[in-house]
Amino acid sequence: MPSSALKLEQLQLHSDGQTPNSPHPVLIYRDVPLADADLASAFERLFDSHLWPARWRAQVFDYHHYHSVCHEVLGVSRGRARLKLGGERGQEIEVAAGDALVLPAGTGHCQLSASDDFEVVGGYPVEADYDLIRPEAATHDAAAARIAQVPSPVSDPVAGTQGALVNLWRPGDGPI
Repeated sequence: MPSSALKLEQLQLHSDGQTPNSPHPVLIYRDVPLADADLASAFERLFDSHLWPARWRAQVFDYHHYHSVCHEVLGVSRGRARLKLGGERGQEIEVAAGDALVLPAGTGHCQLSASDDFEVVGGYPVEADYDLIRPEAATHDAAAARIAQVPSPVSDPVAGTQGALVNLWRPGDGPI
């Protein structure tokens, strides 16, 4: 899928002393052109083809959390939701079926509200394990150190090796 055909938004988030976030921007792809009416299956195939295997279908947790050992992709397969990214003092966004979010390691996320049918497909870079951390000052620095060690992926989960992530998430983009 050519990245020029994709509608991309970037969101830069910063540490608030509890949620580390990342020097890499969150990538929000709007209305990803998928050929299959079954968006969950289409997102699974798309992510798998770009070395970000899909691992689950569900909603986003309704509490603030982040992953310190891996990046995450979320493909909205049904419904709509209002999410908060970046922790308690982060930014609210609206997502709808067909949207995809690429969250760099450390990005806080929480579901604030959703339609009854809301569902996302979640995936992680190939061979990546994931953890789940709730933001707090006491664990911030250790988590930030782990996040700094997470490698940049070789491909964008939505657009592959020619996708925006490859150019925007260069190694050594700066401290968290």
